[in-house]
Amino acid sequence: MKASDFHVPVACAPRLRPEGPYGLLPRALPIREVCRENYRILTFVLDDDLPEARPGQFVMVWLPGHKEAPFSLAYHRPIALTVAGVGPLTKAMHRLGPGDVLWLRGPYGHPFTPESGSQHPLLVGGGYGVAPLAFLAEHLRAVGQQPVAFIGGRTAEDIIGVARLEALGVPVFVTTEDGSKGEAGLVTHPVSRFLAEGRGDALYGVGPHGMLRALARLAHTHRVPAQLSWEAYMGCAMGLCGMCEHDGVLLCVEGPVRRVIP
Repeated sequence: MKASDFHVPVACAPRLRPEGPYGLLPRALPIREVCRENYRILTFVLDDDLPEARPGQFVMVWLPGHKEAPFSLAYHRPIALTVAGVGPLTKAMHRLGPGDVLWLRGPYGHPFTPESGSQHPLLVGGGYGVAPLAFLAEHLRAVGQQPVAFIGGRTAEDIIGVARLEALGVPVFVTTEDGSKGEAGLVTHPVSRFLAEGRGDALYGVGPHGMLRALARLAHTHRVPAQLSWEAYMGCAMGLCGMCEHDGVLLCVEGPVRRVIP
């Protein structure tokens, strides 16, 4: 199954140039707070809001001397970004603190949208893909849905985001590959059980591509709609450079959220 097999309604296509103060060029934005999530992940709370942003959208972040990179929005009021220190830009970000500045533009991309008729959506996050799940859960609860979250990681130290989801009243199931926290195994295993038992009527996923492909197969097997957020390096965020091409689509404008039609 390829990303090009998924469907994004034309009516939901994103604006190539977002409205608002950060929609044209990067603007400097002070860091209000830095929160440590685990040994390699920090959340940066910035000193402004993006009221027009929706769960699943991303922003482009820049620091002088580094290339821009995309980051999913962990929240929009205030702007929050959850960042793993894995490359030159993110390691430089990890050296920043309150009062320092990040340069930001956006939001970009096709967001998650509530599935019509769904009452019990299943939210699935792997690794630092968990970042936007609480933002999404809040959005779904606002329209009367009752989401359940599934968070997977390699070890207990890799699990993040549980407290924020539970604070929203969302049940959370945790899996770790080594069994050090929650259920041992892959996060898709309890998701499969829930679907087989009729305890979920839609899927939303953020995480590694292997996990997303497994969720797409589950959506087809159990005939439930799924919305999956695909990660890729994005150079321009407006469909011009082609760097985010994946399986025949440009994820910055035709994603990152792609809908699976069962």
